[in-house]
Amino acid sequence: MPGSIRDVLPSAAALLGVSGVADKLGVVDHVGRVERVLVVLVDGMGWHLLPELACDAPLLASVLTGATGRLSQLVCAFPSTTPTSLVSLGTGAEPGEHGILGFTLKIPGTDRVLNHIRWRDDPPHTQWQPLPTWFERLTQHGVPARVVLPEWFLGSGLTAAAYRGAQFRPTRHAQDYAEQIIDELSAAPGLVYGYTAELDTAAHVFGIGSDQWHAAATSVDALLTRLVAGLPADTVLLVTADHGGLNVAADARVDLDADPRLTAGIRVVAGEPRVRYLHTLPGATADVLATWTEVLSGWADVRSREEAVATAMFGPVHPRNLPRIGDVVVTCSSDTAVLATGHEPPETARLIGFHGGATAAEMAIPLIVFPASSKPQPRNAIHRVEHEPKDELAPNPLRILGFPPRSPQFT
Repeated sequence: MPGSIRDVLPSAAALLGVSGVADKLGVVDHVGRVERVLVVLVDGMGWHLLPELACDAPLLASVLTGATGRLSQLVCAFPSTTPTSLVSLGTGAEPGEHGILGFTLKIPGTDRVLNHIRWRDDPPHTQWQPLPTWFERLTQHGVPARVVLPEWFLGSGLTAAAYRGAQFRPTRHAQDYAEQIIDELSAAPGLVYGYTAELDTAAHVFGIGSDQWHAAATSVDALLTRLVAGLPADTVLLVTADHGGLNVAADARVDLDADPRLTAGIRVVAGEPRVRYLHTLPGATADVLATWTEVLSGWADVRSREEAVATAMFGPVHPRNLPRIGDVVVTCSSDTAVLATGHEPPETARLIGFHGGATAAEMAIPLIVFPASSKPQPRNAIHRVEHEPKDELAPNPLRILGFPPRSPQFT
């Protein structure tokens, strides 16, 4: 079974010589211990997308041929959405343990829905996500831990929940991003973390395989190439992702707010189009479960909260986090989506690319290891082929970086 996004920072800690840390990904055996580790997360760079990405990405093409770096497969957290996976990355914990169980969640005891991308300080991040992060652990071991992120991430509740304990190094200009990361690596040993969202944004807005998506792939590859070329001695670069994705056709979408059968008995709707949390009116759960199972047959797996938790799709679920999961959990099982136009911004319905579900296209992610001795090998981009999202389930878990509040398309 592949490793997990939860294993990336523990392996980074092991590379840096922190004692008593399990390197489940076997990175230390591959490159040995080092003074510096750079972790870069490319939002939306799913495992199954790599061959098509390589059409416009000479470095990734070189990785796929085995000429540069070391490539292995991991799985992200479930739901396969950015807030959930990035807090699993930061804490090393399952979603059921850290509590960031989706893109949006109902706050227990209220009818308020918290959008994790827009979250600031209510609820307080230490209450909503109380687990320690690996940035805190590294700091406690005397290892500097820094995140190099856009300045507007500062003050986000999600940034704090995922990266608590790290030294924040704000950046203002995207064109200087690689240089700022390299400068931070050169300034001191320890861990440096970076992130790019442009590939995921292009997938959402224009679709996987679009010209804009391919242009984003070229840009991401150029960033990674500059980072590999500029790595100081005794440094390892680990590149991973938070999820993959797939396109959803217009005729493969259902709007729950346009179908009275699907709104009956519903009190609060949370989650996102590929995984919905339905909080029901008193006594309505059984009817909602039966109706949704019938209406969405062949489109989604519909489970009660108890059934969903029993599958271990969220990992172990702490009792404080149980009420955050809907009374009914709806997970799209094919290339479909459940819109909620009465509950979400209109931009959501206009998106083309989605993720959040448990298919391999969404759950499988890469880990690419670049030692400082790696030098980008000149390679032509791989011949472009049509992308066909995979719909088989990823190896069970069926299971921030805060974004700028003004960018709701980033999911």
